[in-house]
Amino acid sequence: MIIVMQPQAGEREIEAVKERLQKEGFSVHLSQGVARTVIGAIGDKRRLPASALEAMPGVERVIPILHPYKLAGREFRPEGTVVEVRGLQVGNGQVQIAAGPCAVESRAQLLETAEAVAAAGATMLRGGAYKPRTSPYSFQGLGPEGLEFLAEAREKTGLAIVTEVMGEPEVAQVAGVADVLQVGSRNMHNFNLLRAVGKTGKPVLLKRGLSATIEEWLLAAEYILAEGNFQVILCERGIRTFENYTRNTLDLSAVPAVKGLSHLPVFVDPSHGTGKRELVAPMAKAAVAAGADGLIIEVHPCPQEALCDGPQSLTPEKFSTLVREVAELVRALGRELARTGQ
Repeated sequence: MIIVMQPQAGEREIEAVKERLQKEGFSVHLSQGVARTVIGAIGDKRRLPASALEAMPGVERVIPILHPYKLAGREFRPEGTVVEVRGLQVGNGQVQIAAGPCAVESRAQLLETAEAVAAAGATMLRGGAYKPRTSPYSFQGLGPEGLEFLAEAREKTGLAIVTEVMGEPEVAQVAGVADVLQVGSRNMHNFNLLRAVGKTGKPVLLKRGLSATIEEWLLAAEYILAEGNFQVILCERGIRTFENYTRNTLDLSAVPAVKGLSHLPVFVDPSHGTGKRELVAPMAKAAVAAGADGLIIEVHPCPQEALCDGPQSLTPEKFSTLVREVAELVRALGRELARTGQ
């Protein structure tokens, strides 16, 4: 349930409600907005009737949460969450662009790409030091060495680092370098990993699972939020359908749907969503038009030689053109394209 406090409620009234809830075994999460404080309480409602809470000083009303996700919904936090990433604000109305190679293949490849995407206008560098692959014989990433190259690229360009964490054993290691921990689509239902990244307190980019419903996606986010970490960015990256022309079916309707249901910001990955570089630009622009807070684009200096996902990777030149086109669209929509250093 959600306890909405009166605008004039002070710390004493808020603490009294929290203590009462905790005494009855509820898990309590506080959301302090500009106008008022909202307390989310998860537990057995039979132990503490809404009428008892409404009788307490400072309480305006008690609202039952109808969705199975409690903390991710707009009932708990009506205003949108803004995620802080190395001086950037995700979810404040600006459009962020994360770009880079699918995998970190070498120091030279990563630094060349990082400098190119930074010059074009990206605010974040994406690149996998660890890569989950369908085949065990495919390139799996450089591991710790790849993380070192990512840290060097950030030092040289100022770009925030987005990189994937695949399992609990790597969480601390990746969190020591990454500005944003990416949980890939294959791990969206890895609940122990979700708890582990939640405990780091670092921003998390949570990709939608291959066949996940919107509700399942938000429930996955709930695992992270339940650890007290509200620095979560959702990422639509296409779902598996009967269509086989594209790599996946990019569900852009999920963007406004999720933004209506949840306070969390939403990115779109048109690279994985289509699997075809000629479709990346139109789908990226469509995502922005649908209300996405950011894009994550695969860029490689020589896509035909990429060790993974070459067919969906843009060249630096094509990416630069895309950024200019997105900037024009963003202005037409009355929004702003984020820049590094803002």
